[in-house]
Amino acid sequence: MPRHPHYIPHGVIPAVLLPFNDDLAIDEKSFRSHLRDVAAIKGLSAVTINAHSTEVASCSFDEQEGVLAIAKDEIGDRLPIVHGVYAEGSLEAARIAKMAAEGGAAALLVFPPGPFTMGQRPEMAVEHFRRVAGASELPIIAFQYPLAGGQGYPLATLLKIIEAVPQVTAIKDWCASPQLHERQIRTLQSLKPPVTVLTTHSSWLISSLVMGCNGLLSGSGSVIADLQARLFRAVRANDLATARQINERIWPTAEAFYSEPWVDMHNRMKEALVMMGKLPRAVVRPPLVKIPQAEIEQIRKALIAAGLLDRAGRSLRAA
Repeated sequence: MPRHPHYIPHGVIPAVLLPFNDDLAIDEKSFRSHLRDVAAIKGLSAVTINAHSTEVASCSFDEQEGVLAIAKDEIGDRLPIVHGVYAEGSLEAARIAKMAAEGGAAALLVFPPGPFTMGQRPEMAVEHFRRVAGASELPIIAFQYPLAGGQGYPLATLLKIIEAVPQVTAIKDWCASPQLHERQIRTLQSLKPPVTVLTTHSSWLISSLVMGCNGLLSGSGSVIADLQARLFRAVRANDLATARQINERIWPTAEAFYSEPWVDMHNRMKEALVMMGKLPRAVVRPPLVKIPQAEIEQIRKALIAAGLLDRAGRSLRAA
């Protein structure tokens, strides 16, 4: 049974990173420390695991189950845990959902199936979510990808999913279109009951939040959860002046983390946490590889500009 049985996805939800040792095994000690660091931030609604940020594509089912067990033990009494459901097919997705529910997760973040890159029909998307919902009673966050890649759901399909599967109570919106993003916010959050739009447009976060999202779910929360929480509060309070001041600190990190290629975004966040003295190493699993030193130096400059390192580029924790 989940420790937070009535959790409804909303608010600020960081997606944490997964540290590895040099031999590519999970570094449990560092993961526990990272979880504690993030969970200590004021104003969070939940924490996400087994998603892009934890390199879920490179983790086995057993490793994902272990990651959940560690997170539940370390922070599960304080914060709800959102568990990613990343699978090529619906049967495996249902298997993961069942494991997450039995392991104490409070909600599921359901990724679109890989085959949808070749096209989809609404019936396929609905069936996928039905299979996941049938494996647990947890609320579901539908991960909305950009439409151009084939894995995003047209708004009409999203509405069919929500009608057929009431457990879908939120979307993580990565549609990458400001016009569609606002349309989804207005449409979904006006439903009865409303479906929360959690933005993951972290490279233009203030703009997205001002449109009216009722939350955010972001991998960069692994580094800047405090700034994200403060920005969210300022926007909700209609304090645009404060929001812009906070965004001035967020912007350089977004420029550094979300540069091309996007696949390295969480790779870069690990490097940032090493510089900040919060991780011992920035090891990633193949096919990811260590980013070039010149790019690491750009991340250092971004952290200085954001006030997360001192002017000499040293960790404020060590200062």
